[in-house]
Amino acid sequence: MNTAKSVDKEITEYLCLLNPRQKKTVLSVVKNFAEEQKDWWDEISKEQQLAIDESLAEMKAGKLTPHAEVLKKYCK
Repeated sequence: MNTAKSVDKEITEYLCLLNPRQKKTVLSVVKNFAEEQKDWWDEISKEQQLAIDESLAEMKAGKLTPHAEVLKKYCK
């Protein structure tokens, strides 16, 4: 038997043994796990993704300004 299907069946069997308060707690835990599975990349806008991609390309091309130079410019 498929392991995932076996786990699903076992979870279903145990859920019917819980009281409503316990079920709400389990639901909360499951929702938290599901939220952790989301990739932040998919949560940001296409414009933000493009800006990050462009910045990474500039970094890989060596188009960087050293931190010390930035400090000299803005700490005057």
